[in-house]
Amino acid sequence: MESWKIRYRKSLCILLGIHTFILLLLLFGLYSEETVDKFPVFSKKEVVTTSTNESLKGEKVIPGGSAVGIYIETEGALVLGTQSVKGMDGSTYEPAKYIVESGDYITKANGVKVRNKEELTQIVKEQGNSPMILELVRKNKKISVKIEPVLAKENGEYQLGVWVRDNSQGIGTLTYIKGNQFGGLGHGIHDIDTGGMMDVKGGYIFQSKILSIKKGEKGKPGEMVGMVCYDFEKPYGMITKNTNYGIFGNVTDELIKGIKQEEVEVGLKEEVKKGKAYIRSSISGKIEDYEIQITDVDASNKNLEKGMIIEITDPRLLKLTNGIVQGMSGTPILQNGKLIGAVTHVFVQDSTKGYGTFIENMLKQSK
Repeated sequence: MESWKIRYRKSLCILLGIHTFILLLLLFGLYSEETVDKFPVFSKKEVVTTSTNESLKGEKVIPGGSAVGIYIETEGALVLGTQSVKGMDGSTYEPAKYIVESGDYITKANGVKVRNKEELTQIVKEQGNSPMILELVRKNKKISVKIEPVLAKENGEYQLGVWVRDNSQGIGTLTYIKGNQFGGLGHGIHDIDTGGMMDVKGGYIFQSKILSIKKGEKGKPGEMVGMVCYDFEKPYGMITKNTNYGIFGNVTDELIKGIKQEEVEVGLKEEVKKGKAYIRSSISGKIEDYEIQITDVDASNKNLEKGMIIEITDPRLLKLTNGIVQGMSGTPILQNGKLIGAVTHVFVQDSTKGYGTFIENMLKQSK
């Protein structure tokens, strides 16, 4: 699928199922690959710790629940791996092997800034057989490497033998709005090929419409299929951060004006209890609350992305989706009238169950 450059200010409506997301990140409905039997079992005795975010007490936010289109740009070109190149002499070369690594970000080539894969391709083409000095970001450290391009027999062009990609898009769920800021997804955007957290330069959120639902089955998570209008002239908001607990950024006045929901208080993790709760979602075409059960709570700091286990019990949602589907990551969780967290994962072997993170984790990361 073509990457649409923000600087071109184009508008495009695209039909997206989660599996068509360019990175196949499992990102908007991240699921665990484990079976239910292998999921960590929380202690039968609830772990209660004192929150380090006392300043959040009494704080109010507007719960989300709406599915939104998400467009992200990486910082440079992301390296997926290396490949061989057949030279004009018929020999096979691997110019980048052992030099660049999967997960590297190419930010400059021979001193020229690289913003995407097209620019990298153009620089290599213009430089010809000149050695390429690439500036990389590898595990948050800047390094420089040298690669000798190979003139490819296939097309008569110089190649580095590197697989790269940049911009990506998909569907996710908005968790909350606070002032002109938002939080969504409840977990970070990871690359399926490299396994690493994506270094996001920025991005946008857009209006989306859910067209159909593929129900979850045992061993096969369901998904939302929706239409996203990538109108860069009128986005709903701008993404500024990609963290372990979600994506964050600023929303436009247009989005805020369209929200009909009231503010609610934030519930800290020590307030989260086993028992009845609700998730708020637009999956039916309108914002509705669906009953769930919180079956386990782990308020320790071991894995706050999976701070609670939830089970869908509402017959309406079970009929519609069979439980949690990809695309529901970020769906707000409410208990006793407070926003306490967001859905993050679905259990592959039982789509009625999944994990949630605490809302205070997201609010802390948004600072």
